[in-house]
Amino acid sequence: MYGKKVKLRILFLSFIFITIALSVFLIIKSLEENVIYFISPSEIKSLAEIDNAKEIRVGGMVKENSVQISQNKISFIITDFKNEINVSFSGSVPNLFAEGKGVIAEGHLKDKKYFVADSILAKHDENYMPPEVSKALEKSNN
Repeated sequence: MYGKKVKLRILFLSFIFITIALSVFLIIKSLEENVIYFISPSEIKSLAEIDNAKEIRVGGMVKENSVQISQNKISFIITDFKNEINVSFSGSVPNLFAEGKGVIAEGHLKDKKYFVADSILAKHDENYMPPEVSKALEKSNN
């Protein structure tokens, strides 16, 4: 019914479509496995279940008078002014890490009130706040 040229064209277009669909699927799957989600303390409190294996970022402000430093461990509280989460970190913190300043901790949740950080990110000057932190703080204040 169809000529040889039409059959080759249909076969070629089908091959291109399948290749593009497979490429998009692989890219999305790869990004899904490597994305680290940002969550505020209020969002953690409202979680239905906790995935201890999933790496996340918790951000907010370091609560005043909450930093406790022992030999090689630092504990502090991250707050979004509505809810708080206790954070434990082993290692050295950035020089700009301080009470009352913005911070993002990357690591794993133990439960809804306790977070073990693998790394700590601090803001780079007194006027900058990461967009995720400022959005979460605005959302929690409303």
